[in-house]
Amino acid sequence: MRRLDNIDLRLLRVFVALVEAGSFSAAQIALNLSQSTLSGHLAALERTLGGGPLCQRGRRGFRLTPFGEATLRAARQLFADIDTFQQRLGEFNGALVGRLRLGVVDGVVSSTWLGLQGAVGRYMAQAENVFIDLELGTPHDLERAIAEGRRDVVVGPFAQKAPGVVFLPLYREPHALYCGRGHPLFAAPASAIDQAAIERCAFSVRSYRLLEDLYRVGHPRASAGVVHMEAQVMLILSGRFIGFLPRHIGEGWVDLGLMRPLKPQTYHFESHHYVAYRSSDAERPLVQTFVRELVGAVPPREDRIPRQPGRSVPPA
Repeated sequence: MRRLDNIDLRLLRVFVALVEAGSFSAAQIALNLSQSTLSGHLAALERTLGGGPLCQRGRRGFRLTPFGEATLRAARQLFADIDTFQQRLGEFNGALVGRLRLGVVDGVVSSTWLGLQGAVGRYMAQAENVFIDLELGTPHDLERAIAEGRRDVVVGPFAQKAPGVVFLPLYREPHALYCGRGHPLFAAPASAIDQAAIERCAFSVRSYRLLEDLYRVGHPRASAGVVHMEAQVMLILSGRFIGFLPRHIGEGWVDLGLMRPLKPQTYHFESHHYVAYRSSDAERPLVQTFVRELVGAVPPREDRIPRQPGRSVPPA
């Protein structure tokens, strides 16, 4: 292998992007490169490294060779070290530079307080040289990512079990149980929506919180499972399922006449969301500046007025 300082970093970044895309066709779209150009970059990197093929392509799909796996680990560590180098120099000069890796559960963009867009906007006004890497994930995946150092800041309803991680309470997100237009309960009088009626309905649950959703309703079994809130919306709108949604999502569909909350005073709960970061980053300006922007935007609990079923005006 040639000296490390002769390796083209751009080729390494193309290789990492290829692996993360999972296939050459997906990488072509992500990188905006033709197949011949992408193949040429990979061949050039293999010649530079001199350790043999990095991956194999064929009927069994795209997969890394042992040398490719070793190269991937080394490349990711190299880029992490470069980011750390830039951050340390920037912090010495009082500037925020480098890469900030964020993670958040899906379905929060319509929430006044849980959506990251406001915090990102305020953060970038003072950190224009920071590269934002934002990823969506389940609470379990994000909690594991922060513990393993693959994310810098994550937001979601966590179990708070990851060692070496600081969890700051952020917001309690109200949920209600909904059905869609066309469902037997959509036009039913409130008096007809009793426990027996609920138990007769096909119930869609969050796959990663299966027993919790069933327990809250007292339902005997799940008829569908979802990971993302958009999928939950689709199933409810089909008119065949009932299921829980955050109220900032569900009430928008209620306003359109496409959903109905089912006895919201009975079937409801609050999901406790936290912002989390590693305790080793407690003094890291790149992370702490963003955490302050996020936490500072959440009003005291007594000032939070969540939307009520049927209201079309979001909280101020």
